[in-house]
Amino acid sequence: MGIYEKYFLPKLLNLAMKAPAMKALRERLIPLAEGKVLEVGIGSGLNLPFYEKSVHVTGLDPSLELQAYAREVAEQEGIDVNFIGLSGEEIPADNNSFDTVVMTWTLCTIPDPRQALMEIKRVLKPGGKVIFAEHGEAPDVNIAKWQARINPVWNVIGGGCHLNRKIESLYEGSGFNFDEIDKGYLEGPRIATYNFRGIASIA
Repeated sequence: MGIYEKYFLPKLLNLAMKAPAMKALRERLIPLAEGKVLEVGIGSGLNLPFYEKSVHVTGLDPSLELQAYAREVAEQEGIDVNFIGLSGEEIPADNNSFDTVVMTWTLCTIPDPRQALMEIKRVLKPGGKVIFAEHGEAPDVNIAKWQARINPVWNVIGGGCHLNRKIESLYEGSGFNFDEIDKGYLEGPRIATYNFRGIASIA
């Protein structure tokens, strides 16, 4: 891991993910989590203030630097979180372990998103739900072309983030249905702000 990835990228990500439009989505979506919760890509813990106090959270993230932020937030909020330093392709949990899985702006960065979604499906209880908010490929042809052009550089600068993953196709191809989905641009550059958010369940 280089100096940029260790010292600068975590600070940049923590700051970027505090955008007002993202916070508004967290406020709306995260309180819907119930029971035993798995948060894939817990990052710097920006979702933690919005969980109901009754939930039990397990948080996955490969970045120990971001986890340091999240641990501070968990202590401030009085939430007991089980932190695990992994991505999402191999979740150390039994089948049917979690009532809710939360993923917010995470699928863009996981090296193998299909494998991660298959693992999520495995550990989700029957009748469980996935609460998600992701950015991905825009429906506008010109924007999508720019996403494709810029993606190789963005991927390096953004710590593995992909601008143009096909979020709906990834979910549906992994055996999920959308119980609720909203789509549209958030504030900011259009190449990076076309968002998908809602609730998914096993088909």
